[in-house]
Amino acid sequence: MSKALITFNEEQRVFHLSNGEISYIMKIEADNVLSHIYFGKKVASYGDHKNYPHRDRGFSGNVPGHPDRAYSKDTLPQEFSSHGSMDYRIPASIIRRENGSNLHDFRYFDYRIDEGKPALTGLPAAYVNDAAEASTLTITLKDRDQEIYLDLLFTIYRDRAVIARSTKVRNELTATINIEKIASMQLDLTNSGIYQEVISLPGAHVRERQIARQEISTGIQAFESRRGASSHHMNSFVAIVGKDTNEFTGEAIGFNLVYSGNHAFELEKDQIDQLRIVAGINAYNFSWELKPAEEFQTPEVLLVYSDKGLNKMSDTYHHLLRERVARGQHQFQERPILVNNWEATYFDFTSKKVEEIVDEAADLGIEMFVLDDGWFGKRSSDNSSLGDWFEFEGKLENGLKGVADYVHRKGLKFGLWFEPEMISMDSELYREHPDFLMTEPGRAPSSSRDQHLLDMGRKEVRENIQAQMEQLLDKVAIDYIKWDMNRSMSDAYSLALSAGNQGETAHRYILGVYELLENLTKKYPSILWEGCSGGGGRFDAGFLYYMPQSWASDNTDAVERLKIQYGTSLAYPTSAITAHVSAVPNHQTGRITSLKTRSDVAMCGVFGYELDLTLMSAEEKLQVKQQVAYYQEIRKLVQFGDFIRLQSPFEGNLASWMFVSEEQDEALLFIGRVLANAQPVFNEVRLAGLAENSLYEDTESGAVYSGSELMNIGLYYPDFYGDFQTQLIHLKRK
Repeated sequence: MSKALITFNEEQRVFHLSNGEISYIMKIEADNVLSHIYFGKKVASYGDHKNYPHRDRGFSGNVPGHPDRAYSKDTLPQEFSSHGSMDYRIPASIIRRENGSNLHDFRYFDYRIDEGKPALTGLPAAYVNDAAEASTLTITLKDRDQEIYLDLLFTIYRDRAVIARSTKVRNELTATINIEKIASMQLDLTNSGIYQEVISLPGAHVRERQIARQEISTGIQAFESRRGASSHHMNSFVAIVGKDTNEFTGEAIGFNLVYSGNHAFELEKDQIDQLRIVAGINAYNFSWELKPAEEFQTPEVLLVYSDKGLNKMSDTYHHLLRERVARGQHQFQERPILVNNWEATYFDFTSKKVEEIVDEAADLGIEMFVLDDGWFGKRSSDNSSLGDWFEFEGKLENGLKGVADYVHRKGLKFGLWFEPEMISMDSELYREHPDFLMTEPGRAPSSSRDQHLLDMGRKEVRENIQAQMEQLLDKVAIDYIKWDMNRSMSDAYSLALSAGNQGETAHRYILGVYELLENLTKKYPSILWEGCSGGGGRFDAGFLYYMPQSWASDNTDAVERLKIQYGTSLAYPTSAITAHVSAVPNHQTGRITSLKTRSDVAMCGVFGYELDLTLMSAEEKLQVKQQVAYYQEIRKLVQFGDFIRLQSPFEGNLASWMFVSEEQDEALLFIGRVLANAQPVFNEVRLAGLAENSLYEDTESGAVYSGSELMNIGLYYPDFYGDFQTQLIHLKRK
């Protein structure tokens, strides 16, 4: 019989979640205050010796109802805090009652341990395939005076260094309450000296997920999105690390929110250098009316602990997200190599032009053709027709079905672009249903890219879009859909909500998008769905639950992609990162890089092309044919092997990383140098993750190395000539 993952010592009143790698320990203190003891490397047993010292601190009041003046919530490490009980740090919850009071004091009430992991109603979350994989502890807190309950959910996996956390609010009063803030989790750490820095993934459109590392200073630091989506600008992931933590050594705790909307990670180092982390839905412009007997479920945060540096943390996330967040028949399937027509034609395409590109793709071994924006409504530019998901009559001589049939006859799969959450003022949908647009009546809405948001929180809006899409999908054989979203949320107002409920609009929007995705992906399971939001503006674990891959960035410049793909790998698996070769000069940067360099970088993700194949020279087409064949050989390794970062492009002129198969019998090394100089240093790289005593052969040069040689002695970079040089080295065990 397997050892229990969760135990409760009734005498000590201690909860201990533990597997072979990690432990998470909590205690019910005096007067039923739930305190945090430890999260980190596994401890075999805990003897209840690390009891928090009591000390009377000025202007830190004692626990209400407790006589000890030295027992204070203002310093005590807690599992979940609330406004109104003399804890002046960032609260995890603010709930306003009918009389206007938002004072609450949540105390331990009950607990339950269940095998497996429950689904979260209406929300994406990590899951289990078998109940024996995990155990879930639900600790219920209750306000000391009111019938308001908080269920804190903690799931520990048996074989993963992961704790999944979320919160449920239950209103058992006879009156309505208003949730003004409710976090998915809180983590209070007394020894903040271990975790001195925070890593986040900020960015911008065409510059997503840049790695930022900064000191955790006294006071409050926030990493958040207020844009209605997880955003290009601040990804829904952070990690706290030691000052000396690097890719291979040191401690790290990652926090990955499984949510695609407004989010916030708040860190506070308090007056005695303790650290609190609160994560969940952003409280900015958020409120939620909870009527009697109703519940509110928060999104899930995936906590990962590593004592072997950032690569170990990332590896845990990669396996978890790929294996227990992503779903569907494409989850473990090798993804097709595609060519997308967008940068080849933009809106100016015909059946003839499409067929010419498809003909070239078939000759070169490319496996899928994707028709991007411009096939629907009257869409000849980006200022019309969003919301009209029917064919642009007359644009394609043989119609959309004719294109799909032609593509399939040539032996390729067929993909199509949609932007289902948007509406154009110049559209049939707007003319028929102007109320579907998200905006305050009588107020001119803010425009972005000449488009606006549909109010996806409304059922009738979702049903309209779903019906339009289904009518097309039932008629045309489509193998892949690129789901785009090309603006941030504004004018967050819903006609379906009362004046007092407008704070629910942004969250209801995301819940509506999730419902639509659930309906469509279940009805069309054979379609490979890919997320996109102006590139990587909604690249998060929530979308991965519905779509196993996402377009990482509209920026296809190979040099810029080094940082984008490196930063993305901190929290997300390669199988989720799509990367394409585009034409040069690159249309975002004007930079000219070789076809080899562009291909080498793009092959380190889900590979494809975004250019006009018909304009390529015979020599370039030969290169593409060779690239396609090479990627087909390494595809499984890249998409599903273990990814290891070696040298960071954020720290200098070099970048290197590698992929290693589960059996350690195959590896792919990527090395790149950005700028050349006249008197170069001979750069070196040491590999990792190989079997020490195995011999590995370079499939191109035939050179044979031992695993220990490659990991301890390493390799010289080639004596590159010129800027923007890269190389892939494919190794196989002899």
